[in-house]
Parts: sequence; structure tokens; C-alpha cells
Amino acid sequence: MASVLTTERPATRTSSPAEHAPAPPRTSARTRARLWRIAKPVLPILALLGLWEIAPRAGLVDEVFLPPFSTVVDALVTLAGNGQLWSNASASLTRALVGFAIAVVVAIPLGIALAWYRPVSDFLNPILELFRNTAALALLPVFVLILGIGEQSKIALVIYACTFPILLNTISGVRTVDPLLIKSAASLGLSPLRLFQKVVLPAAAPTIFTGVRMAAAASILVLIAAEMTGAKAGLGYLITASQLNFQIPNMYAGIVTIAVLGTALNFVLVAVERRLSRWRSTEQG
Repeated sequence: MASVLTTERPATRTSSPAEHAPAPPRTSARTRARLWRIAKPVLPILALLGLWEIAPRAGLVDEVFLPPFSTVVDALVTLAGNGQLWSNASASLTRALVGFAIAVVVAIPLGIALAWYRPVSDFLNPILELFRNTAALALLPVFVLILGIGEQSKIALVIYACTFPILLNTISGVRTVDPLLIKSAASLGLSPLRLFQKVVLPAAAPTIFTGVRMAAAASILVLIAAEMTGAKAGLGYLITASQLNFQIPNMYAGIVTIAVLGTALNFVLVAVERRLSRWRSTEQG
């Protein structure tokens, strides 16, 4: 008697349309962290500006001497509209950037020479120590007497103020490079030039850039102080002239412009530093 074998097929499960629907988009933890990283430095600034706006209107400070932030913004818009803000800001930026660039070109090679070659350090170190402890603004009358009250004296003052932060940080960065790295590179037969290019400069770059950022801030601060004493254009001149004419909102507009320019310059330098030091994050990762 033949037996009939029957095979049972598993029942196919029909899925509902809701199961095939795409999952609702979610903000990942990385995105939230990135947004918080952007918002975190902005929140204190907004709080400060809000306090600046409220304090004069609430009578906490005299509105004549500290006008509300909105009044300062109106003055800033007016100065930008009539061209005074751009002309003075461009004059200050030109002086600061020219002096800063010359200081970078001079101070970094000099710092490398002082850090790497002991005879150069022994010969120049006493002179550098003497001038390093002399404030830049103390030499402003000397620069004016020698170079006049024109652009040369102000640019020379910026060069002087910017040189020492870059110089000292370059010396520190080169001298603190791990000797094992230098010995390992030298054992591979690298020439002195390639040794500097591939080992010493990349390792010293973060310290050097710290000095560069300090010098960038010093270039603006020293220049503004110099423009307050003898200049016919520049943000320092704008602030002093506004104070003498009792145009207080214009004075604060000049101060806000200096803060914005300094922050923008520091942002650019930080971006350049991260790009040149990208190998460090890759190595750590």
C-alpha cells in the first residue's frame, strides 16, 4: 500500500505596511554634540549682550556713559553707511597685518636658529632678554622720534610687539621636541633640512602657533593704543575722537569692531593651525 507523503509548506507571513515604513529620522548623538559645541560659546555672548541692553534701560548704569547695545548697533550701522567705519578699520587692519606678517617671517627663523645653534643663542640671548623686558608702548616715543608720526612708526611698533611672543614660543617648541624622534630620524640618514621639515617643525608647530596667536592679539592691541596718541585714521583714532566729541555710541561701536576683528583673526589662525596639525589628530586616532 503506497503511502502518500505530503510536505507542509510554512505559512507565509504577510507584513503590514507599517512594518515597511521608514523609521522616523532621529538626530544622532554626534549631531547633537556638534550643535551644542557651536551653541556653547554663543550663549555667554548672548547673555552678555542681553545684560548690556537691559542694564542701561533699567537704570543700573547711566545710559549716557553706557548706552544700550541696540543704540551702539545703530551707531555701527551709521558709521558703516557713511564709510567712516570701513576707512578706519582698513587703516588699522593694514598696519596690523603688515607688521604681524613681517614679525612672523623674521621671528620664526630666528627662533629656530636660537633654539638649534648654541653659538647663535649665546651671542644674541643677552640682547633679546634686554628688549623682551621692555614694553612696546614704552618705546612708542622712540619710534615716533626716529620714524616720524606716519605709518612707519606704527608698523615698527607692531613688529616689535609681535616678534617676542613668536620668538619665545618658537624657541620653546623646537627645544622641547622629543630627542628620540630626532635621533631616530637622523639614524635614517635624513639631511638637516629634511630633519627640520619632517620632524622638528611638525612637532614644534602647536607651540609656534600659540605664539603666533598671541602675537596677532598683541598686534591689534598695541596698534590701537598707538593710534590713540597720534594718528589721523584707524580704530584707535575713531575711539579717541568719539570720546573727545562725546559721541559715546560711536566710541563703543569702535570697541565692538575691534573685538570682532580680533575674534575673526584668531578664528582664521586656529583654522590654519588645525589644518597644518591634522597629522596629530590622525596619529592619536
